[in-house]
Amino acid sequence: MEFFTATFTEIQIYEFNVVLEYWMFIASLGLLLVEVLKRLITKSLSRNLIGDGLTNFITYYAVVGIYYVALSSVYISIYYSVSYYFSIVTIPTTVWSIALCIVLADLAYYFEHRFTHRTGIGWSTHTVHHSSPYFNLSVAYRFGPLDGIFPVFFHIPLVMVGFNPALVFFAESLVLLYQTPLHTELIGKLPKPIESILNTPSHHRVHHGKNAQYIDKNYAGIFIIWDKMFGTFEEEREKVDYGITNAIESVNPIIVFSHGLTRFARRISSAESVSEMFGYLFLPPDWTPSQDTKSSATREQA
Repeated sequence: MEFFTATFTEIQIYEFNVVLEYWMFIASLGLLLVEVLKRLITKSLSRNLIGDGLTNFITYYAVVGIYYVALSSVYISIYYSVSYYFSIVTIPTTVWSIALCIVLADLAYYFEHRFTHRTGIGWSTHTVHHSSPYFNLSVAYRFGPLDGIFPVFFHIPLVMVGFNPALVFFAESLVLLYQTPLHTELIGKLPKPIESILNTPSHHRVHHGKNAQYIDKNYAGIFIIWDKMFGTFEEEREKVDYGITNAIESVNPIIVFSHGLTRFARRISSAESVSEMFGYLFLPPDWTPSQDTKSSATREQA
């Protein structure tokens, strides 16, 4: 019982995070190796697929450079400043508060993820992750240039209610790391009790599909129950066609990494009024001044 009532220090939480990231990376590389071996056996390992995989990791390290070198100090400063000046209470970091923070961080992630799909500014960076026509472990590391910015806005409330910033960082990381092994076709559908509660490879394959019925579905991080609660759940039935409808057809890492912002900049520059500019920013990515904003089935989305 002492374990459940003991409090954890910030240093311990950061150490947990480092260990978790390390072993998840090792496990992911192992699963990726299995995927490569399967491709070799079936003679389906094409040059384009190899190029796509290498590009995925290049975008990952580009974001790591942007985030950790340029933005991490700002990110940390914001969280600790909010914690110091605006937190309502101070919640001790125990097993119970860690579990609660993870659940709430997963809920925050659901809305953050939905925002990046349903707004022009969000999709301008998140489209990078969805632009691969393949689905394997390397795609989990395919990131856009602004992907490290949006999470702070959706997780600040957790700091404000009293969770330690270090714990919020840990919970954010856990939600993201959980999704890494979901990027695979090696695992089919899992037993129904698991499929009904947790996000699974099957659910996440749907999320990466550009099939009309799969667009804007299954935003979940860890718990698929959020999608079922908020009406965005879709079960995997027909074969998934991966990618975005307006494909970039390139494995050039510069083109892949920048295509979303480039397309977004062209749309913003075409705005003829402030209201149009705000429409391009905050309405769905397919929005145009003369178009019904609720029409989403044919837009550039995954």
